[in-house]
Amino acid sequence: MLPIDHLYRTARLLPDSVAVESDSTALSYRELALRVDALAAHVQSIVPGCRNRIAICGHNSLAHYLAILATYACGNTWVALNPQNSKRDLDRIVEVTRPALFIVDDDCLDKFTPNGAPVLIATDVSGGTGFESIIRRHGGDRPNRDGVTLDDLQAIKFTGGSSGVPKAVQQPYRVGSTVHLHMRLMYGYHGGDTGLAVSPLTHAGGTYILPLLAVGGRTILLRKPAAPAILDAIEQRGVTRMFLAPTLLYALMAEQQRQPRDTRALHSITYGAAPMPVEKIRQAQAIFGAKIDVTYGQTEASQCLTGATREQLADERHAGTVGRPGPLVQVEVMDAQGRILPPGESGEVVARGDLLMKGYLDNPELTAATIVDGWLHTGDLGAFDEQGFLTIRGRLKEMIISGGFNVYPTDVEAALSKHPGVHESIVFGLSDEKWGERVEAAVRLRDGASVDAAELIRFVKAEIGSVQAPKAIHIVADLPRNEVGKVVRREVRQRFEQDEPGAASKVQP
Repeated sequence: MLPIDHLYRTARLLPDSVAVESDSTALSYRELALRVDALAAHVQSIVPGCRNRIAICGHNSLAHYLAILATYACGNTWVALNPQNSKRDLDRIVEVTRPALFIVDDDCLDKFTPNGAPVLIATDVSGGTGFESIIRRHGGDRPNRDGVTLDDLQAIKFTGGSSGVPKAVQQPYRVGSTVHLHMRLMYGYHGGDTGLAVSPLTHAGGTYILPLLAVGGRTILLRKPAAPAILDAIEQRGVTRMFLAPTLLYALMAEQQRQPRDTRALHSITYGAAPMPVEKIRQAQAIFGAKIDVTYGQTEASQCLTGATREQLADERHAGTVGRPGPLVQVEVMDAQGRILPPGESGEVVARGDLLMKGYLDNPELTAATIVDGWLHTGDLGAFDEQGFLTIRGRLKEMIISGGFNVYPTDVEAALSKHPGVHESIVFGLSDEKWGERVEAAVRLRDGASVDAAELIRFVKAEIGSVQAPKAIHIVADLPRNEVGKVVRREVRQRFEQDEPGAASKVQP
């Protein structure tokens, strides 16, 4: 059974239930299935057969949502083009993947350079042109995906790349099927759920489509992820669950304190894509209640390698962990010699099972270096506790060795987050003649806070000791982020690597 089959099953069982809403448009499951089939049939009239690469560039629009499902419905491979990325990055994706067809929101035509393949403009389905005319023309038609199996490619997605060089990850339909099952079993998705698609559909927003379709839930598409609009949707449209990167969750917390909304309908905010200090988790729980979940994974092993529910994160013993492994994956911590380590010992997080990618596109050497003896090497440092909960301590390459001691950036960031004046921080290591590497941090203060670097350094020393305390702290107005709002540690480090060591406190642009 392919992931898209859950849409058709729900359309038979709950044909009149609302499946998706965008602005003033709502589609029932019956209407959604008919539109997906019509669009998929049209796609196959342009590029016959299955297993073609279909590049989709759009916002969180109904047209984008339909295009993704139609790609699955005709057994093709989705190539995600996020319009928030640079034209250079999108052109590279196009060059590497060589799509057979482009489906593009009308305001995204200038975001990339097509490779000569046909371009289908996806205007809003209620606009009378574009998809609307296609759906009228192909109403009642069905796509053909005979022979497509779970081992065929569902998507090619690109990692952010800690090295700065994105890699093309091949995700088979098996991954999509496993992700949806993990979410249902680990987080209790059900037919009464209303999910708010806040993150881009090219990223986590698209991942959460199928679990909601499988249980007969409703998805609300939010075009712009602004904190006031998110809270308004929760209050006015009965949103029960959503996924947020920590940065956006912090903005939501600040907005809720500034102008409270009724969030009683909400029962789950799942965070992921970046670590969240325990202090921030506690603040979020104080504002929204015990509604914070966590998921951990990566493009090479999609959500959820591990996860913890809101009840588990409310337990002091598990706060700050990323939970336990999902039922269809094995997750361990391994040392440099390939030995699996016992609870309490830190090493590289490795995984095997049905969530793993097929490999990197056209890069067998990198694939072989990443998947060794069936184990995916994530590049993350972590440790399990005796109850099987995993704590991530940072990237293997980001661990700082200062004066012969291992310093984990996440430990320092967690200490900084306890200071009442700190909104957000990022910790990094720089070369140093005396220490080998010196610990430094860039800190964004809370609005109205007045704190200098020396005070923050003293605070961290009191929390975790002198060895891990930064030698310099840079007070910044903002931090560089990628298209999903995650702070890019590499860019922060590059900004300050030419500075002389010292307790810097000047505000950087």
